[in-house]
Formats: sequence, structure tokens, C-alpha cells
Amino acid sequence: MAIEAPATRPGNPRFSSGPCAKIPTFTLDKLSDAPLGRSHRAAVGKARLKTAIEQTRAILGVPADYRIGIVPASDTGAVEMAMWNLLGARPVEMLAWESFGAGWVTDVVKQLKLDAVVKTADYGQIVDLATVDTDKDVVFTWNGTTSGVRVPNGDWIKADREGLTICDATSAAFAQDLPWDKLDATTFSWQKVLGGEAAHGMLILSPRAVERLESYTPPWPMPKIFRLTKSGKLIEGIFVGETINTPSMLAVEDYLLALDWAASVGGLKGLRARADANLAVVDAFVGRHDWLSFLASDPAIRSNTSVCLTFGDARITDGAAFAKAVAKRLETAGVAYDIGAYRDAPAGLRIWCGGTVETPDVSALMPWIEWAFYAEIAALSVNA
Repeated sequence: MAIEAPATRPGNPRFSSGPCAKIPTFTLDKLSDAPLGRSHRAAVGKARLKTAIEQTRAILGVPADYRIGIVPASDTGAVEMAMWNLLGARPVEMLAWESFGAGWVTDVVKQLKLDAVVKTADYGQIVDLATVDTDKDVVFTWNGTTSGVRVPNGDWIKADREGLTICDATSAAFAQDLPWDKLDATTFSWQKVLGGEAAHGMLILSPRAVERLESYTPPWPMPKIFRLTKSGKLIEGIFVGETINTPSMLAVEDYLLALDWAASVGGLKGLRARADANLAVVDAFVGRHDWLSFLASDPAIRSNTSVCLTFGDARITDGAAFAKAVAKRLETAGVAYDIGAYRDAPAGLRIWCGGTVETPDVSALMPWIEWAFYAEIAALSVNA
């Protein structure tokens, strides 16, 4: 059955899960005050970097005694920095339920060569958190960007834990509640939920993590861009805007613009509500169509940012090819860019629903998915 193309189109077809959609009010001229051609170590540069840290703290509600640093190499750099500096002092549990978490397992087991306990779950699921021993150091992703799952809460993390929690929160920050008292090293990147430009990561450290840094020296060599201490003391400058390497002041200005916009829509509460509204639109559509399902079948662990969907129809014999064709048809129509499932994930679609995406655009996209689905089903019949 073929159906007519919908009359309404998304105003912004950018539903990529990273880099993600810019804020709805973005224009390049709003970055005209960026201190380009100036040193990031000059007063103006350090002031802008410090402001980015302070506004991040205010919007996310990060406790005053937690350090926030801008670090190289996006979320990946921030996670690697945390693991290389903090791990090795205690036994480690590694939790993985999607490709990035699996990557952290590889780094810890094969690069740092730690005898870690590794707990994994298939895409669309998470491990049994009740079995996690937080008296060990624990590394995990809060939101599985490539699998569409999220940790439901921090109740499984003991308040009096002896270990540190290292949390990759790159597609959860600014869209989900993060219990800071349960998190010791938390990371994210600018290009996810707030649609900032790439290459910059954020590392947030609890007092417990700082204590570890100042009392423990890892046995492995530490690359310069990973070094957080000097002579056994935290390099405090990193956490007031004195970055380890040269940041892009244009990207910094873009992040500041996004933070201002975030404050204007109600801060974390407003951003979370926007993401929840976007997920609700997808949920209602999936509920009306039996050929489409969430990869995360349990609503309690379903992400409100990286929403992963799978197709189910007896006429589909090659799920990967079918999903790729649907995504390509939507891109060619100019209604959805970059929404194919992650390359290591089960075949399907992945729609970014973070706060920078407008809910009317998600609503407009849904009928186009139906149109593309039936167009590809018709193509299968012709080619049969």
C-alpha cells in the first residue's frame, strides 16, 4: 500500500544524534562577539571559559564543591581522562549496554589491563543494577546514545559507597535528572543535548574524586592532555577556565549562546519537559502502528533523547537494508537527516528528541516515517 506524501514538513529536518540540532534561535551573527584571534589565556578568553563553567553549574544544579572543567576531545576525551586518572586504586566494575559503554570496557580491560568485572546487556536493555557493587569503582553510561536506553535513577548507588562512580552522561545532561550526590566523575560534550559545536568535553568531579586524584598515582604513563594533577595536587586552573589545550573561542561562544537559550526556556526543568514532549509524540505514533517498535521495550529505561526504533513486518526480509532505505528516502525528501540506527546497533531508526528539537517538528516527521515505510514496502513488492 502506497500513501500520499504528507502536506506538512518539519521546519528543521535535523534529527541527528550527534552533532545534534542547534538551538531553535541560532544564527551565525549571534556569535559575532566571540573573541576570535585572541589568546584563550588572555583575560577575555579566560573570562568566557569561566562563564561557561559557571552557567553549566547553574543550569545543571551541580553542587558548589564539585569541580567543572572544559577538556579536550569531546566526551570521549573526558571519559578517558577520568578513567586514566582515577582507576586502578580499587577493584572495578564495567557496565555496558551499547557501543560507547563497550568501548570503555575495551579501554579498561585491554589498554589499562585492569582485572575488571564486566557486566553487559543487549541493545535496548540494561544490566540488573541491583547486582552492581558500588564499593568498587563503577564505569557506566547514563543514557545509551546508540541503544535508546537510560538509567532510571541513582537509587542503586550507595550513599556510603567506597568506590567512585564514573558516569558518561553525554546524551543525558540537560535532558535528564542526574543525582550529583551519587556521581563522582561525570562527563558530557557540547554537541549533544544543547547542539553545541564538537571537540570540547566537560568533566565534573566530586570531592571524593578529587581526594582520589590527590592520594593516588596511577601506574601507567599519563599523556599531557590527561594530566589533572601536579606534584600530587589538583591543577585547580583547569576548573576555572584555564584549559589544558587550546579551545575554540568560537565554539565557546556557541556553547554560551546555547546556555543562555537553555536558561530562557526554564533551565534543566524546561529542557527536560521539551525532551519528554518529543518522546511522547513518538510514543503515541508507535502505539498506533504495529510495524514500528521501540528498541527499548521497557518505558522505565527508555531514553527521551536518543529514541531508537525498529521495524517489524513479515514482508521485510533484510531488516538492515530496509531501514537504510527508509532513512535514505526521508533524507532525500528533506524531512529527516541522519536518523539511521548506529552502525553497531540493531537495524532501525534513531531520532534525536533532545530539548533543541521542536515538538511540532517531531509531530510533522511521524507521518513521513509512515509514508517512507509504505513506499519501501511497495518497492519490495515490485522487486519480488
